[in-house]
Amino acid sequence: MIGERIKELRKSKKMSQSELGKFIGVSQTTVTAWENGRAEPSSSYVTKLATFFNVSTDYLLGRDPREDDLKTADLADDDTIFTFEGKLIPEQDLEYMKRLLRGGRK
Repeated sequence: MIGERIKELRKSKKMSQSELGKFIGVSQTTVTAWENGRAEPSSSYVTKLATFFNVSTDYLLGRDPREDDLKTADLADDDTIFTFEGKLIPEQDLEYMKRLLRGGRK
């Protein structure tokens, strides 16, 4: 699982195995071994990879959050109360956020 995640993240950044290796301090053959499942990174490299890719170590290790732990809401949902840092988001700000997400269209 971790090898698949490393490969997916590396490709999303359009990096070669060699480039990734240089960034985190291992050889290209080590990255290849991780991605092919012949070896696994040590905990210190898991941390470096997570930091580099800006993901959690749990994500790298395949421990995705349970579905009931995910908190999502649709901005178009009129039955949802949206807050930020414990404060209600005013309706005009929600409308502004919607416009931004639509690319400026109303």
